[in-house]
Amino acid sequence: MRQNVWLGRVAGIRVGANWSVAVILALVTEILAVSVLPAEVPHRSAALYWLVAVVAAVLFLACLLAHELAHAMVARHFGVGVHSITLWMLGGLAELEDDPPSAAADLLIALAGPGSSLVLGGLFVAAGTVTGHAGGPAVAVAAAGWLAVMNGMLAVFNLLPGAPLDGGRVLRAILWRRYRDRRRAELAAARAGRFLGVAVVMLGLADVIVLGFFDGLWLMLIGWFLIAAAGAEETAARAASALAGVRVADVMTPHPDTAPAWITVGDFIDRVAARSRQPAFPVLDVDARLLGLALAGDLARVPAAARYEVRVGQVTRDIPPAYLAGPGDPAAPLLRRRPLGGHVAAVVLEDGRVTGLVTMSGLSQELRWRGLARAGSG
Repeated sequence: MRQNVWLGRVAGIRVGANWSVAVILALVTEILAVSVLPAEVPHRSAALYWLVAVVAAVLFLACLLAHELAHAMVARHFGVGVHSITLWMLGGLAELEDDPPSAAADLLIALAGPGSSLVLGGLFVAAGTVTGHAGGPAVAVAAAGWLAVMNGMLAVFNLLPGAPLDGGRVLRAILWRRYRDRRRAELAAARAGRFLGVAVVMLGLADVIVLGFFDGLWLMLIGWFLIAAAGAEETAARAASALAGVRVADVMTPHPDTAPAWITVGDFIDRVAARSRQPAFPVLDVDARLLGLALAGDLARVPAAARYEVRVGQVTRDIPPAYLAGPGDPAAPLLRRRPLGGHVAAVVLEDGRVTGLVTMSGLSQELRWRGLARAGSG
């Protein structure tokens, strides 16, 4: 899920939003201001309804963020890195950098989100009760009640047993413990997610055709998302299974071209980059220690007039620790990571020295070879 707007960092985790968040904010605000609040508390000014609706919509978005942060914090507790959190039209996504270390950790990470939503629902019930007893605005009490109900519904919906919902993660954890095979459990949870998505689409279609409720279009959209996301997870699980037993050394480009930090961009392009097929270059200091990564695209974007003045070190990107690997590390977890600069899955170090570079094209090539090998043996 692409982040179009950067919202900042929470507990060191990059938080952003997809453009579709604007849709849900507008929709929630309109529903509250036009339908929910006037029905619950009639005969108030339209300006008051809209003001409270905007505040409630923003709080609802904050609840979605809290749901994802709960996943992230529990994941960190178990040593799993968190790349980012992205909010979008149908909720949020906490992007983890690695697989959970055990089925128990997987289960607790999955339950953290719905658990936080239930807690928030209770807090809004309490807030509404206190506000009402204190003689506060009735429209604020109604908004708190709506937020309590929505958080409860969010928890229940997310616990439906199918990937990519939290309930699918719970199912995966249970099956992982039973099968002793995470990939097999992941495939089963993804298939359950596809069946769940089809069921939601059919329910929405029935609402539209049989009952004439156009709210069913929203259900159909959610079902379509579940089918697509579950299909993507099934594909990823099959790819990870294909790489079972494969090490980083098997898929890396050994002894890749590297870039001295002190050389000018122009000199490096002339001497190395122009003849290299690499999409990126590890950047080294005078002691051959890794400083970062120079993307071919970043080098190309340096204006021609400045290429013999700008040093490679000036266009070097930092490499997060999760993108450093050893030759003996398993290759399958690299598939879960968003590639650096769209290309690099990992920089390979041995005894502190760069010995390899893993690219997404290299991983894809390995998967194609293994697919051909299976087809040939069959």
